[in-house]
Amino acid sequence: MTSHDNPLLAPSELPYGLPPFDRIADEHYLPAFEAGIAEHAREVRAIATNAEPPTFENTIVALERAGRLLGRVSSVFFNLAGSNTNETLQAVQAEIAPRLAAHSDAIHLDPELFARIEELYERRDSLGLDAEQAWLLRRYHLDFQRAGAGLPEESQTRLRALNEALSTLSTRFQDNLLGDTNDLAVVVSTRDELAGLSDDAIAAAAEAATARGEDGKYLIKLGLPTAQPALASLHDRGLRERVFRASTSRGNRGNEYDNAGVLARIATLRAERAALLGHPHHAAYVIEDQTAKTPDAALSLLQRLAPVAVANAQADAAELQEEIRASGEDFTLQPWDWAYYAERVRRRRYDLDDAELRPYFELERVLVDGVFYAASRLYGLTFTERHDLPKYHPDVRVFEVTDADGSPLGLFLGDYYTRDSKRGGAWMNTFVDQSRLLGERPVVVNNLNIAKPPAGEPTLLTYDEVTTAFHEFGHALHGLLSDVEYPTFSGTSVPRDFVEFPSQVNEMWALWPEVLTNYARHHRTGEPLPARLVERLEESRQYGEGFATTEYLAAALLDLSWHLIGADSAIGDVQRFEADALEKAGVAVETVPPRYRSTYFAHIFSTGYAAGYYSYIWSEVLDADSVEWFRENGGLRRENGDHYRRELLARGGSVDAMEAFRAFRGRDPEIEPLLKRRGLTGA
Repeated sequence: MTSHDNPLLAPSELPYGLPPFDRIADEHYLPAFEAGIAEHAREVRAIATNAEPPTFENTIVALERAGRLLGRVSSVFFNLAGSNTNETLQAVQAEIAPRLAAHSDAIHLDPELFARIEELYERRDSLGLDAEQAWLLRRYHLDFQRAGAGLPEESQTRLRALNEALSTLSTRFQDNLLGDTNDLAVVVSTRDELAGLSDDAIAAAAEAATARGEDGKYLIKLGLPTAQPALASLHDRGLRERVFRASTSRGNRGNEYDNAGVLARIATLRAERAALLGHPHHAAYVIEDQTAKTPDAALSLLQRLAPVAVANAQADAAELQEEIRASGEDFTLQPWDWAYYAERVRRRRYDLDDAELRPYFELERVLVDGVFYAASRLYGLTFTERHDLPKYHPDVRVFEVTDADGSPLGLFLGDYYTRDSKRGGAWMNTFVDQSRLLGERPVVVNNLNIAKPPAGEPTLLTYDEVTTAFHEFGHALHGLLSDVEYPTFSGTSVPRDFVEFPSQVNEMWALWPEVLTNYARHHRTGEPLPARLVERLEESRQYGEGFATTEYLAAALLDLSWHLIGADSAIGDVQRFEADALEKAGVAVETVPPRYRSTYFAHIFSTGYAAGYYSYIWSEVLDADSVEWFRENGGLRRENGDHYRRELLARGGSVDAMEAFRAFRGRDPEIEPLLKRRGLTGA
């Protein structure tokens, strides 16, 4: 198959290397992967067997230049496998995942290649390298060591088998979760049962049901976390229970989509691999290469916060029980009741109702007049929608981003609506990574899962969805504003427990007065969000932190529990393991289940957060402290944005992450702003 027949085989001629989505067909991926793997293998073999003595240029830089076809195919395929998959793509992923794992092992376990890298590393001080080059050489040497380059041949053979098995199992976990999430969407027969939901939410549920062939009915789709948004509004307690039980049973029904055995196998194989690589467990292996450095450091932070968070949650539960009694009901608070009665308390205490807020949070205004506006004020960026460029789905929007001096910066793709072919949650990814070496500018994408309204109706967001849009765009900025030489360091290629820091910082602008005033306007009248609602929103921000922190900590501690097991551990009962882990960690609160239970914990069993879910709160220490810096220095000012961009966003992974933080903040991070933000001052 030639590049004329298969557009993936040749570099894209579109602006910024945007993939030619309108020409790519499902049948192109597998042959393109095969060609990419073969080409990359040849390139790497030529580097390893080069008769010339190793130099930084003929070894490290050559490796940075290698694999461009495979990288191009992988970026397109894995983006679409998450955001617009189908049975064909799932089959390709199942076939290609173990082959890619084997290809990676063939490179990292090549003794001739590692010998060249090791020789350079031993002579590193005499090579005349600049700071970024020296950091890149260190990164290569460390990555090859961590991949098993120094292991004896017998251990390497077993390592290859483990990596292939794990890649297959992770793909199966992801496919199972998508299948069960779609299968468990709750069908509702009558509109009356949906009392409490807004008219536009009900219309979206009707549209979703029709799309599934359930004309005249309503469909409540499930989001990724345990807590489903509809639970805060539905008056029908029986329906709330149905939705909650559907959410928590995903991957745990003993059917074709069951994930219990899959995840137990993943955890034990990871433990075995860690032992092969000289670590007591997977958590030690992972966190060694993060800013936390040890599992004890991560656990120490979580355990410091847990008792106060749980105490706050229990106090809130008692208040909600009183709210139930005051409403004339006589039942014990259950998990499916929490959001509903918490919303009632919040409305009463703060005179604030999500239904009252949503008309002021229309997606177009949030995006253009909020998210983009803040980036323009901080960094001087301009966003111009490109209707002439191809998209991988009709819902996707493409924006060209230009810098303050008018120079082209990259492309931003926004994919905001939920659909059956998209995995749950919200995330940022790249189609093209910035690199001066390769002459490439970034193409980044944000994915959210907002319910799509009927045609012609506005897309109204909850405040949580507004915050998510700002959060994910913080990741996008990390990619768009990257300014590094080598692709290995591009954008978000930083330690996992640092990567959430810039995205969390960007959330601050959602409620920043200048930004909020610019985007929070009624979608019909154009009136700004009333001052009383702004005031109430600010006042209510800390309400519910007991629940939010406890559900998060439960998931983070559960993640570490799965990855602190040794290679000889045998997991017989996944639910028992989970219950024991939560009890031991002191976060087993019946009315506050973990944000993700094990069988649908995609972050740790099918994406890259294994033994790293703690990173959200770890990064939030840096985030909260950085927000204080912005406040101290006048907030939404170009000078502040330029400083933050120069010292942090532009550097990607080209410097030590904590050195970058210190260069920005002027000192090490302090935890007090986080404790204050979350109402955990007793921690």
